[in-house]
Amino acid sequence: MHELLTPAEMSRADRLTEASGVPSLTLMENAGRAVTNEILRRYSKRPVLVLCGPGNNGGDGFVVARQLAELGWQVRVYLSPRSSVSRAGSSDRAVNATRLFFPVWSRGGIFPEMREDLVGITDEVAARNAVTGSDLIVDALLGAGLDRDVTGELAALIAEVNKSGAPIIAIDIPSGIDGATGAVRGTAIRADLTVTFFRKKPGHLLRPGREHCGEVVLADIGIEDRVLGEIAPRTFANEPGLWSIPKLPLETYKYARGHCVVVSGGAMQTGAARLAAIAALRAGAGAVSLVGAADALTVQAAHVTAVMLKPFASREEFRSLIGTRVDSLVIGPAAGVTQQTRDCSLDVLARVPAVVLDADALTVFKDHAETLFQAVRARPDRPVVMTPHEGEFARLFPDLTGDKLERARAAAARSGAIVIMKGADTVIATPDGRAAINANAPPSLGTAGSGDVLAGIVGGLLAQKMAGFDAAAAAVWIHGEAANRCTVDGLISEDLPDAIPAVLSTLTR
Repeated sequence: MHELLTPAEMSRADRLTEASGVPSLTLMENAGRAVTNEILRRYSKRPVLVLCGPGNNGGDGFVVARQLAELGWQVRVYLSPRSSVSRAGSSDRAVNATRLFFPVWSRGGIFPEMREDLVGITDEVAARNAVTGSDLIVDALLGAGLDRDVTGELAALIAEVNKSGAPIIAIDIPSGIDGATGAVRGTAIRADLTVTFFRKKPGHLLRPGREHCGEVVLADIGIEDRVLGEIAPRTFANEPGLWSIPKLPLETYKYARGHCVVVSGGAMQTGAARLAAIAALRAGAGAVSLVGAADALTVQAAHVTAVMLKPFASREEFRSLIGTRVDSLVIGPAAGVTQQTRDCSLDVLARVPAVVLDADALTVFKDHAETLFQAVRARPDRPVVMTPHEGEFARLFPDLTGDKLERARAAAARSGAIVIMKGADTVIATPDGRAAINANAPPSLGTAGSGDVLAGIVGGLLAQKMAGFDAAAAAVWIHGEAANRCTVDGLISEDLPDAIPAVLSTLTR
């Protein structure tokens, strides 16, 4: 269930299912039933307002309204001015509108007798007034395929809904959220619960859409997984099962488990590299070495025990250190924006089987980005992972625009590296177009040194010969889960490495 479908891909899944013999009306009925079931699970009978737009999302809303009315709920329905309730209407939306308002007629009756236990509203001003006095609101206005900003009377209606204080259930995605990008198109519903179907969409995980969705429930409406073979989605939710961590054989030793090297900063900037080194060791690397100037390693020696220390005093000595028995290397955490960092980064890219470029190892190439990218692309057979936050990303890719997913993909394609674009909705993208969106990171990860720990986890997993995309995606998830397990307030980055073993233990079980 890791695949994420864009609105266009989801429409194709619907069409493929219909072509296999499942009527589209059945899919709409199943979607409405899924929403109704979630409402019944959570709420007792109460006055409910169902807001139905002109598309299939509105049709789902008609189904929900009918099912709740049949169970004795007090239901009011807003019909967008473009919603058809005509018997002659051929769309699934129109059929379900007729089933809702004229149940006898829809079953073959002669006269269109409108049901008496339902209030229909077609004026947006009246709809805003109806929000008051509703103890539950169902949003079936727009759906995920939104292609323009919400303005005018509809925007005013959404604003009234958001300030109502009533629980809000969104069908598919909150109205006003772009299902492909998570962007707010003008204004958007803030839902307490979103019920979506078959597979989630990128907009459920990308900010700010994720913050508008509330709890997201994924419902089965009768679409079979086999349609994914034809759709071939390239975007995924970053969760265990998308990747798996290495399992240790009964007989192993430290170098068989992988040797990760971390480049230290200067004597007064040792902490970041130390966090990365300890995280790499906790992530399962069999051996981890800190390399750097002698005065810096003297400081490191007072803080580490299991991490090895290897000094170098020249570029030639550095090249010698990384020339043998190194499986992965992390460079950048407080390394300094210096010519030495630039030279060492290029040496690493020319010699090491797997590389993590973080922080200063990215910033140092601000005015020489193509030099860095050429060095990455020179060896496409080995993984290189870049871990920029938004500021570092802008320094390397100042011309890239668009949503976060689009920019991360473009950066990976241009650079030849796997890009971890950090944030509350971290995106992991590969040069071949695959991407994963992470959603388990708590706000407490916004603390100094957190990114250094992430870089170390990536390095530790790469040392164990994990594939580049898998190592990057797994590291991001493990990083978030480690923070979630540090339940005390005042999380600092030093807390994170100690939480990693428990996370790994859960994964291996």
